[in-house]
Amino acid sequence: MPEILSPEVLADFQRLAIIFFILILLVWILFANTVRNTLKLISKENQAILPNQAWFLVIPFFNIYWNFEVARRLSYSLNNEFYDRKIAVEENPSMGAGMTFAWSFLIYNLPFPIFWKMLSMIVSLVYFVTYWFKINQYRSLLLAHDKWKEQQLNNQTEDEN
Repeated sequence: MPEILSPEVLADFQRLAIIFFILILLVWILFANTVRNTLKLISKENQAILPNQAWFLVIPFFNIYWNFEVARRLSYSLNNEFYDRKIAVEENPSMGAGMTFAWSFLIYNLPFPIFWKMLSMIVSLVYFVTYWFKINQYRSLLLAHDKWKEQQLNNQTEDEN
């Protein structure tokens, strides 16, 4: 029985698969780092998830479940923090995009027909980028508020002197 693929082509496919896996892992690492850095800006009493638990997003297959937890807990944490800081944002910030991403990622990883897998992959990719962007926006908002608060304290101390 003749081989369908030559050993050279098979080796090229294996190298390509390894490179693709490393790139996907790198994207998950960068995403987890964004989530972690956002959680570090939230006060401890408002955190519904610890910052270092964001690294569970990097674990293949476990991240299918953990996406739901991060979407829910990060939204609760942001909601609590914005309420305490008296910053007006949408209720349950980033929950919609996070849950849509989590569900589409779950569907993509289940054994569905190829049409549903491709559709969920596209939805998953779009909402992954949207979710990442929203998290980064909220992180920037928290950083800007911290700088504003520090500037107010500096102005107040200068006025007292």
